Amino acid sequence: MTPTQPLPPEVTRIRPSGGWRAVDLREVWRYRELLAFLTLRDIKLRYKQTALGVAWAVIQPLLNVVVATVFFGNLGGMAGRTGTDVPYALLTLAALVPWQLFSYALTQSSNSLVAEQRLITKVYFPRLIVPVASVLSGLVDVAVTLALLVVVMVAGPLLFGWPVVVPSAAVVAVPALVLFAVLAALAVGLWLAALNVQYRDIRYTIPFLTQFWLLATPVMYPAGIVQDARLRLVYGLNPMVGVVEGFRWALLGTAAPDWGMMGVSAAVVVALLTGGVFYFRRMEKTFADVV
Repeated sequence: MTPTQPLPPEVTRIRPSGGWRAVDLREVWRYRELLAFLTLRDIKLRYKQTALGVAWAVIQPLLNVVVATVFFGNLGGMAGRTGTDVPYALLTLAALVPWQLFSYALTQSSNSLVAEQRLITKVYFPRLIVPVASVLSGLVDVAVTLALLVVVMVAGPLLFGWPVVVPSAAVVAVPALVLFAVLAALAVGLWLAALNVQYRDIRYTIPFLTQFWLLATPVMYPAGIVQDARLRLVYGLNPMVGVVEGFRWALLGTAAPDWGMMGVSAAVVVALLTGGVFYFRRMEKTFADVV
């Protein structure tokens, strides 16, 4: 068959896209079953051949709360600077709900393309599905940590004499805040996933980036320690600041987050996600050759 001859109806010619192009959402939707399969596979592989299985999703936040309470809350004096009657341990656990999702999703999505190199080099599908599946698999952490938070909220007054904490009507905002955290992780993960294909040393910077991001996020301390209004807007450039404060407000009934800071965080996520999607699409044509 010569190049000038038309292709038979049953043949589809796949060409790499050129330039800066948006995502074809209809094509991604056609591969939704692959997205679901990869997401469920990542969830199963995460706890496969482990003695405790899903219990690790409970042990990890519990240990983090204990460490934070001892070193930051008591020794560091943060427990007395929260500006609320809610126990420090509950404030930390509520912050860990979105943080564990963000941390896991960021790490997994950044390494997803390299981890799936055999699939990418042999089968055509929208490559965007790979990092998205890695991010969605982290939603298990949200469900488990939320359940753990409810147990601690109920058991705390009985075991430790904590004041009773009852979520307010703001709890309806939790799904939107979870979506916010997912989009934040995906926004950064798309950039790092595409860069990691070209520069493999990116994966060595991800643990450092995650640790630095944790310290820059008010997980183990209240965001209220940043008092200056101008600094708070700069602080809001970290999108997880707004997410963490939003979770504490929605689940524990603390003061409403700084909506100006939340607006800055939302704008950062939109900008990073838009740029990440276009950059990912631009580099997509090289993945199979380089990975």
